[in-house]
Amino acid sequence: MSLKESNMLPLGTKAVDFNLLDTVSGINKSFSDIKGEKGTLVIFSCNHCPFVVHLNQEIVRIAKHYQTKGIGIVAISSNDVVNYPQDSPDKMSIVAKVLQYSFPYLYDEEQEVAKAYDAACTPDFYLFDADDSLVYRGRMDGSRPGNDIPVTGADLRSAIDATLLGIKEIAPQIPSAGCNIKWKS
Repeated sequence: MSLKESNMLPLGTKAVDFNLLDTVSGINKSFSDIKGEKGTLVIFSCNHCPFVVHLNQEIVRIAKHYQTKGIGIVAISSNDVVNYPQDSPDKMSIVAKVLQYSFPYLYDEEQEVAKAYDAACTPDFYLFDADDSLVYRGRMDGSRPGNDIPVTGADLRSAIDATLLGIKEIAPQIPSAGCNIKWKS
């Protein structure tokens, strides 16, 4: 495992559209399919990263809470499944069902979406406002595996709450940290 921080895509960047396989439904989904009325959260994730595993239950709680408030949510895995078969679409589907994801879990086979978003790690969080402009990118909270800080989702929840209120300048924006995306050679 290699610790990597977010690249911190510039604020104001417009959401990049995509058309990726939803590993649960078997249907391709685009950004417009998952876009929320009041904002959209794009999470780069995977099955095996201990940082994602550590935060997964809170991600599920955040999704269930904010989807009812008009926030669209999607998780995308862009990892190389040849070298990391535990992140394959069939296993993604199992993880999504076991954890009861209320949002699509998409597979970025060509890794083009991760590159377009300048994603670097899992988890990597991107919050867009109702106009599809990036208003937050960064960590969910200060908890990491083994650091004894409780998982609260405080930073991400605060950013989503501010977005729901129409606030464009959200602080602080501290990079997320986790496993590097497993790029194809």
